[in-house]
Amino acid sequence: MPESEHTITVAGVAQVAGVAVDTRHWIGGERVASAGTFTDVSPIDGTTLGEIARGTPAEADAAVAAATAAFPGWAATPREERARVLRAIADGVDKRVEELAIVETTDNGALLRSHRRGVMPRVAHNFRFFADRLLTLGHADFETRGHTNHVTWDPAGPCALITPWNAPLMLESWKVAPALAAGNTVVLKPAEWTPLTASLLADVAAHAGLPAGVLNVVQGYGSEIGDALTAHPDVRRISFTGSVPTARRIAASAAPQLTPTSFELGGKSPLLVFADADLGLAVDLAVEQYDNAGQVCLAATRVLVEEPIAEEFVRRFTDKARRLRQGDPRDDSTDLGPTIHPRQLEKIDGFVRRAVAAGARAVVGGHRVAERYYAPTLLTDVDQDAEIVQEEVFGPVLTLQTFRDENEAVRLANGTRFGLAATLATGDPARADRVTARLVAGTVWVNCFFVRDLQAPFGGSRRSGVGREGGTWSFDFFCDLKNTVTAPKGWQGHG
Repeated sequence: MPESEHTITVAGVAQVAGVAVDTRHWIGGERVASAGTFTDVSPIDGTTLGEIARGTPAEADAAVAAATAAFPGWAATPREERARVLRAIADGVDKRVEELAIVETTDNGALLRSHRRGVMPRVAHNFRFFADRLLTLGHADFETRGHTNHVTWDPAGPCALITPWNAPLMLESWKVAPALAAGNTVVLKPAEWTPLTASLLADVAAHAGLPAGVLNVVQGYGSEIGDALTAHPDVRRISFTGSVPTARRIAASAAPQLTPTSFELGGKSPLLVFADADLGLAVDLAVEQYDNAGQVCLAATRVLVEEPIAEEFVRRFTDKARRLRQGDPRDDSTDLGPTIHPRQLEKIDGFVRRAVAAGARAVVGGHRVAERYYAPTLLTDVDQDAEIVQEEVFGPVLTLQTFRDENEAVRLANGTRFGLAATLATGDPARADRVTARLVAGTVWVNCFFVRDLQAPFGGSRRSGVGREGGTWSFDFFCDLKNTVTAPKGWQGHG
């Protein structure tokens, strides 16, 4: 699109590809400015998208106060009405899919076609799913010596939700929808690199009839406003998706109040390819790990291939990876968009340069492409204890190691501090059962990748997270579970 149509910024509003986005906070049902701002820049071409209200502890306090004031009314709202409002939010997302998609692509650089066809419809689905699950939430009563046990999921209170930049609105809805369905109120802090669709979500929710103060959106840096939220004594739940160091900081901040926390953190997931696998499928699965320019926590960045097929696998992979098109994510022919930020690009390049200096060989890529892109990269000749194998790069960089048998494959696969996901390619169902039983991972895919269902638990083991999201697991976190025990009618005495 022409540069003149890209963005126009006026006081408090950014016009992104013709879509007006308010750049102020959303607190207590009103737009609120801050004394300072920070600049939001598109990763596509470095264009300034807007000057965003830069929150301080004062805005954090105001947002928590608004959420606290709104909590009793929303918690007392019947389930059916809460579900109706969530479905209305989903309808609002559906009506604005095109606007949300172009704003998100402009703000975070992911493919526009993916946002149109998959991501934004998934956002709407998230709200509908938790609305439906709310209406079926329950546990059958059970008896204890004639006494009736009745389990309920009670709203917990104001929740602080802190989300990352790689899939902003989808991951925001993944937290906001169950928190609201549970009867809680929310203070959402989006990542400072991608704040725009969170602001649009506030508009959609208000139009859907969500009462003022039930959803609040505050923008800014973690060190300036995030800490104020996570240490706040009136916040009753904290859900965070992001890095391990930030999670440690949040845990320390929440500890004095014993605020329950849920963390979905980094990954260094393996893709195990056995000699009996469909090799074409295995290569496709490996190349798929470059999705979103490798900025996916679930990506299987460690490719482990059985020795007899390693040479042929590399040949086929190299041929396919070199045909990927990098460029403007708004172009339907593009396969990989830009890296989110120059700082992230420098981090990725640093990992690769250090790996090559230590003896790794780049059979594909291994270098920057223009100013904002990193070439899809495959590194071989890497040791298990190498930094590039052990640490999350969060870019389009894969490593390849070989193994001789199942035991070695499992040892290599489990040989990091992470445990978010794993992918397995094999033609032997018995082998699949044996290997998956031994893998340390929150999700394992067999001969497929990225198939996600909200009914399933999602989360990581080891340093990949604490807790599970999805289905009833989300309600378990966002609620206070209560068991009420009632004596039989007319019963006297004590248990």
